[in-house]
Amino acid sequence: QVQLVESGGGLVQAGGSLRLSCVASGLTFSTYSMGWFRQAPGQEREFVAAISWYDSRTVYSDSVKDRFTTFRDNAKNMVYLEMNTLRPEDTAVYYCAASNRFVEGSLLRRTNYGYWGQGTQVTVSS
Repeated sequence: QVQLVESGGGLVQAGGSLRLSCVASGLTFSTYSMGWFRQAPGQEREFVAAISWYDSRTVYSDSVKDRFTTFRDNAKNMVYLEMNTLRPEDTAVYYCAASNRFVEGSLLRRTNYGYWGQGTQVTVSS
């Protein structure tokens, strides 16, 4: 049974930083690309960042580029999202997800992810 469990969310002031973690079990982690998505109240779930299993290349949405960094540790079955210079508009539930795709374009689409975590809340106050 595949499980993805996020942690590290919380309340932070604008301009602050948080690091989200996601631990995976029940799958061969090194052969899955990992993505981060977020969903604010009343809005669709949107892509944030992803890291390919094939070559560890990363891709980011324009709204978080240069502020967020994702990286993985295959030995620990973990993926991280380092979030800096947080803004109130970053407030959302953040989800990690696993995909067996590795092409950058494929990793942008949530329908290409077969496994999802339960999410962790990030709240950025102004």
